[in-house]
Order: sequence, then structure tokens, then C-alpha cells
Amino acid sequence: MGRSKKISIETSWLKHLRNEFDDGYMIQLSEFLREQKLSGKIIFPPGNQIFSAFDETPINKVKVVILGQDPYHGPGQAHGLSFSVPRAAIIPPSLKNIFIELQDDLGCSLPEHGCLANWAAQGVLLLNSVLTVEQGSPGSHAGIGWERFTDKVISIINIELDNVVFILWGRYAKEKGKLLDDKKHLVLTSVHPSPFSARNGFFGCRHFSKANNYLAENDKEEINWNL
Repeated sequence: MGRSKKISIETSWLKHLRNEFDDGYMIQLSEFLREQKLSGKIIFPPGNQIFSAFDETPINKVKVVILGQDPYHGPGQAHGLSFSVPRAAIIPPSLKNIFIELQDDLGCSLPEHGCLANWAAQGVLLLNSVLTVEQGSPGSHAGIGWERFTDKVISIINIELDNVVFILWGRYAKEKGKLLDDKKHLVLTSVHPSPFSARNGFFGCRHFSKANNYLAENDKEEINWNL
């Protein structure tokens, strides 16, 4: 990372976020990540995938936002899309539960892989609140500036777009709800799909069908959630 002229992020997003990259907090965040790597710490996702969610889903294509907390912290998992893993990776437990709910809700087949890039290509912004993490240390990059950055992203979508579906799973994601106009957008919330909480309100939430129904009601193409 660095100042905006060096940032590799999709053009439509850079138009809205350029000032953020030049702000002191993002410059400090960049320096922090650089120092962590120089000290030998392994950071996920790889540097060229930190902004993959934006690259995969330009702002004018955003129809749904699924908000996660921070990236997976194991090797070969995080690739810049919330809840998603590369095709070769083992499907994490929370994502397995998402697929179970998807099957129960819409009858989708259980996927053999956990890569959600097909959702992103259709307009599902797979955004984490925190965009990096140290290997083996979940939550390690909370409070270093990413939350301010993603608050800005959410606010931009809230203001610039109409009739977006925001899917907020878990307490951390629900905190972003205060930035949203629920009269202008559909805001869906539940507990996190983690095995520790999924049976306390995630299973049966029917967020996928609710999202598609809302999109259809507002003359937008529904998401094909099959992978």
C-alpha cells in the first residue's frame, strides 16, 4: 500500500476512496503492515489480494453486501473476499453452515469448493470489516485503521446507491448497521454462521431468498447463489 497513486484498486472505487488513501491513518496503516512484514510476520491475504473484493465488484455493480469480520488466518485461505477461500482450500466451518442455509433456503446444491468469486461477479460485495490479519492470530489487525476505511466504504454505498441488500451476520457486522438507511436499503441481520452460534438464529434466517425477493421487487436481476 501507500499513497493513492500507488494503490492497485478498481478504478470506480478509487474515484471514491482516493482521499482515504492519502489520509494519515491509511498511511500509518500502510507503514504498520510494512513493518510487520519486515519483522518476519506473515500477513494474510497476500498484498495483491487485500483489495480483491473491490476489484471483483465495481461500485456500480454492487447489489448485495455480505460483511465479514477479518480474513481467515490460516495458510492458503484468505484471498480478499469475505467468507470465501480459494478453490483448492478446505471449506471452513462457517462457510459450510452458509452453504447448509443456502440449500435449505433455495435448494442449492452443496458446493464442492468454497470460492465465492461467482457471487462477487454478480454484484455481491464480499467485504471484511478488517482487511488483513497476522497468521494464526484472529483479530490481530483490529483497531489499526481498517474499520475506519470500511466504514467509509459502507457510507459511500449507502449514499451513492439505492436498494442494496446488506447482510450482517454477527455482532461485529451488525455494528456497521448504524451507518445505513434502512428505508433506502434492505438490512438483514442474524447471529454469525459460526458453529458456535449458527443454531441460535442463523439457520432459518432465509437471507438469500429475502435478498433475491427484494432485488426482484426493485427491478434488479436476482443473484444466482449456486456455485
